[in-house]
Amino acid sequence: MANILIIDDQSCVCQLISEELVFEGHQVHSLGKAKLVREHLQNFKPDLVLLDLFLDGFEGFEVCRDIKCHNPELPVVIVTAYDSFRDDPRLCMADGYVVKSCNFTELNTMIFNVLDQQPAPRKEIAIRPCLSDFGAGGTV
Repeated sequence: MANILIIDDQSCVCQLISEELVFEGHQVHSLGKAKLVREHLQNFKPDLVLLDLFLDGFEGFEVCRDIKCHNPELPVVIVTAYDSFRDDPRLCMADGYVVKSCNFTELNTMIFNVLDQQPAPRKEIAIRPCLSDFGAGGTV
């Protein structure tokens, strides 16, 4: 199935989501530190990123912007405990939004729909210059 990267600073959440996705047949990697995302994306080449909005020292929207700046074709789904961001205009950067739950139906459906809309996989993800630089001043 798909290679999925989970970015969440709560290891128990990463483990829970990882177990569900592995059960569904996906290959899963997880990161707890936003500052490692760019390097990890160059080595892992995921088909999809699941991104928490509140990460230690970084805001998920900043991480999403950085991912999309360097890897515009890579789908990013925001996975958060807060439903209050559904109308946030910054969500236009993301390819989906799911509220964390012990019922994985919504997450699995979102993953299927996002991956189904993607073009055929590319061998390499193009890296292009970005105005922001990861870690500069604590922002992405």
